[in-house]
Amino acid sequence: MAKAATPVKTRTQLVPLADRIVITPLKQEEVTASGLVIPDTVKEKPQQGEVVAVGPGRLDDNGKRVPMDVTAGDRILYAKYTGTEVKLDNEEYIVLNEKDILAKLVV
Repeated sequence: MAKAATPVKTRTQLVPLADRIVITPLKQEEVTASGLVIPDTVKEKPQQGEVVAVGPGRLDDNGKRVPMDVTAGDRILYAKYTGTEVKLDNEEYIVLNEKDILAKLVV
């Protein structure tokens, strides 16, 4: 039997489908080590995030579910300029495909 997707815990539920993942992007430092403040105009898009919800996985050619490599709570590094940004209940999320994840961060 297929494993159900883990929903995001908000007033409105955001449940990813197939091999999609919902993450919250991690905020970048606004001050450098030397004390310089980085303005919003030169900040790069964050490429690190925390997984908050995972879909059940994609179906292979035989109709069987391929398990996901990440779970809720994992910190990941994802491709720049990927995914769809969603604002829900005043929180920002990014919904992306599993293939857009570059690595899992182990801290």
